[in-house]
Amino acid sequence: MKLTRIVEVTWDKHSLFVRGERIMVFSGEFHPFRLPVPDLWLDIFEKIKSMGFTGVSFYVDWGLVEGNPGHVSTDGIWNLEEFFDAAVQAGLYLIARPGPYINAETSAGGIPGWVLRQNATIRSDNPEYLNTTTNYMSIMGRIIEKAQITHGGPVILVQPENEYSTWPGVTDFPTSMNRKYMDFVEKQLLAAGITVPLIVNDNLALGYWAPGSGLGAVDIYGIDSYPLRYDCAHPTVWPTYRFPYDWQVVHERESPGTPFAIGEFQGGSGEGWGGVIEEKCGELVNEEAARVVYKNNYSFGVKLFNIYMTYGGTNWGNLGYQGGYTSYDYGAAITEERGIWREKFSEQKLEANFLKVSPAYLTATSGLGINGSYGAPASIAVTPLVGNGTRTNFYVVRHADFSSTDNTQYNLTVSTSIGKVSIPQLGASLILNGRDSKFHVTDYDLDGINLIYSTAEILSWARGPGSTRVLVLYGGAGELHEFAISRHLGDPAMIEGNNVTIQQKGPAWVVQWQVQPNRSVIRVSDLEIYLLWRNEAYTYWPMELPASHPIGNFSSPTKELVLVKGAYLIRNVKLVGKQLWLSGDINATTEIEVISTPVDQLEGLVFNGQQLKTSHTATGKLSAKIDYMLPTFEVPNLSNLRWKYMDSLPEIKSSYNDSAWKTCDKAISHNPRDLDTPMSLYSMDYGFHTGSLLYRGHFFANARESYIWLNISGGTGFGHSVWLDDKFLGSWPGTGAKATITQNLTIPEALSSGTPHIFTILIDHMGQDEEAPGTDAIKFPKGILGYQLSNHDQSDISWRLTGNLGGEEYQDLSRGPLNEGAMYAERQGYHYPNPPSSDWTVSSPIKNGISQAGVGFYTASFQLDFPSGWDIPLNIVFTTFTSGTSQHDELGLNYRCQIYINGYQYGKYINNLGPQKSYPIPEGVINHNGVNYIALTLWAQDAEGARIGGLDLVASTAIRSGYSKPRPAPQPSWVARSDAY
Repeated sequence: MKLTRIVEVTWDKHSLFVRGERIMVFSGEFHPFRLPVPDLWLDIFEKIKSMGFTGVSFYVDWGLVEGNPGHVSTDGIWNLEEFFDAAVQAGLYLIARPGPYINAETSAGGIPGWVLRQNATIRSDNPEYLNTTTNYMSIMGRIIEKAQITHGGPVILVQPENEYSTWPGVTDFPTSMNRKYMDFVEKQLLAAGITVPLIVNDNLALGYWAPGSGLGAVDIYGIDSYPLRYDCAHPTVWPTYRFPYDWQVVHERESPGTPFAIGEFQGGSGEGWGGVIEEKCGELVNEEAARVVYKNNYSFGVKLFNIYMTYGGTNWGNLGYQGGYTSYDYGAAITEERGIWREKFSEQKLEANFLKVSPAYLTATSGLGINGSYGAPASIAVTPLVGNGTRTNFYVVRHADFSSTDNTQYNLTVSTSIGKVSIPQLGASLILNGRDSKFHVTDYDLDGINLIYSTAEILSWARGPGSTRVLVLYGGAGELHEFAISRHLGDPAMIEGNNVTIQQKGPAWVVQWQVQPNRSVIRVSDLEIYLLWRNEAYTYWPMELPASHPIGNFSSPTKELVLVKGAYLIRNVKLVGKQLWLSGDINATTEIEVISTPVDQLEGLVFNGQQLKTSHTATGKLSAKIDYMLPTFEVPNLSNLRWKYMDSLPEIKSSYNDSAWKTCDKAISHNPRDLDTPMSLYSMDYGFHTGSLLYRGHFFANARESYIWLNISGGTGFGHSVWLDDKFLGSWPGTGAKATITQNLTIPEALSSGTPHIFTILIDHMGQDEEAPGTDAIKFPKGILGYQLSNHDQSDISWRLTGNLGGEEYQDLSRGPLNEGAMYAERQGYHYPNPPSSDWTVSSPIKNGISQAGVGFYTASFQLDFPSGWDIPLNIVFTTFTSGTSQHDELGLNYRCQIYINGYQYGKYINNLGPQKSYPIPEGVINHNGVNYIALTLWAQDAEGARIGGLDLVASTAIRSGYSKPRPAPQPSWVARSDAY
């Protein structure tokens, strides 16, 4: 591979070293392109860092930044330098994943539309395909190179390609062609100056691209797995056949010289049109999954662990693939509207912080999990991680059937520094309640104080002033736990709480306790031990104090910690003399208590710049109350806005001139699907790849026309509508299963021979599908696949096509190549702020709607003035009408809407299909202090027309926040487009 190594990032078989220090790379996936407000990237980073994570993995979507071949956008919302700066400020290392293919449920997996129409297999060593990647990879490589840790930046690893581990129909993968392609991508990165290690994510876990495996091998081998899959409609059903049992064995066989790495692991799931809402995906991969499946990974000794997704964001502006709707919330720990109220966030915080303060884990050797071992019953599996050079051992305990919901009692017999002990020593049994898993430790080092064993899990521990230590243990509701410490430390004393039994057993003090809502605190010499209910442990925040350059806010095993109880979120802390300054968020009146700090006799607390009135608790800790009073603010009623209307389907009028449209005149297509028409009608062949498509088919009647047969492709969930001249013939409303449809539409009355006529067909383009390597299924065309007008030859119809104005030479450089579609109002740019609507009709999409099949365009404006210091997420919420709703019976129920906020397409709503009704709009896209322009396309697919059942702007819980208020994302206003048609 590379001839030289950098000293900033090295590795051995156990873990990575960053600047010479072993580190657990615990990272969360976050895609900046799914949150197009650069000033909010720090908010997400701070929330990820507050979970105890040390890193973030991110993709770059090639299709968004080079939608126009040869023009790579790197400014505005595509400015990765701002992303890198925010990562440094938060203190998170980055794993860069520029592709060129990324998958990520993006349209075409991030491959630009213009690449799809090339005569070359995607992700192959065909020179024509390779040449398409060179401009993007060289520019992106140079940008990432400048952000490497070698230059003081946050990037410590780079991944070429993505999940490049399968080739359908090929049993011997990788082939010579695969190896040449992978090697080509890697050399592109090296040529750009990348010197940090290259990592791979093998989604088959078969050793592909591992060091020493041949051409295309990388530095760090990693795997990729989604064991709970994607059935969000049945969130309690876990597919046991996918649960891994021996990954450490596979890794030792395939890549023994590198640390065990998981480049992607399931942190949520996604849904599609007609499915269920993303909240159900959060239930599928919930806090129980984090306890069971993630801890199973720790039992394998994973030292680089990336959770996909940790913040999902939004498929705004048509960036998603055909199998997903606008939301990319993913059921992740941080919600689409940037909330952290899912319990999974808190569970991940417990786990990540434990690993952060457990250096022995980084060199521990994983054994095989064996059912019924270490004194446990056969229904319990115990996996040991044995210290290398330390005496600390870890034991991961779970049900043998990992999906079990049983409550199972067990004992554990382990070797310790005081001999073999059977735990619990003071009688009774431990219990594993339902879908849960435990980390038990023996001879755990607290900077010179030995925790002989603990069945309760460790949240964190910290050094206080002098020789003091604070240890935080927790357990589930009602569980019995036990720990032991040396009797030579002195006599334990209860300083808070009760329901604790303390006995001397040989050379140790043994402490047994029953978990209850109220905490207990024990002091033994210089050690304070907090015994918590898990739900209370969620409110504790182990926070790192900043260090000098070059560490700064990045994690380091030598960093001093502050332990703080309270608050919805603590973002960061710093000591100013004997004052502790905290930045954070609250959602209710909150008591803050400083459990541990390196400063002796802390004298004051400052929260978000406000000096707090402090007092001391009964145990001598500094505390303060932060008041929460819901602020006064107004959210406009969207129904009462002064909406302006215009017809956005003038194309069905005989007076409309389509001479500026693309003439469908290509007799040959490079698409793998053979043509069924005299000329290609595949939209990608003419440079249209997104949003919606409009076709006009011109013909002369022969008086024998009775029907037109159509084969139309738009992707899963798509719909279409068809007119003959201005007469509506019919629609396909769409389903969650169909990506193409054939349809016979009756021509209702005879046409006069020799008269000219036009078919107009509006098709919803739902985004290109993704692919496995080399199948080119990614290229499956959108548009008209076939047609037949009765008693006519196909050549009797000449077709013209339009999509977004300019196609690949798209108009909106600020919002990107996928934000607009073919609809007339979009081509004119009327969805931008301040459109020329003064002479338009006053009409509401909610109160009036349109009375026939077609497309109405509506726009209005409103003002917001939210109080400073408050983060108030906003959502656009639709009310769905279904059959039998009296006030809607006279209108059709099959309609589609696009919502634009200040020019950003931030929602595609399908009334008959769903499931999404609520669309979070981030601050910065919507102006919390200023004027906002809302625009909406209403596409009625029924002859009766349609109106929207209801449309509301809804505020979520107001958070008193220490976030940095974002500047608006670029919002260029409307100007006349000289070439619009």
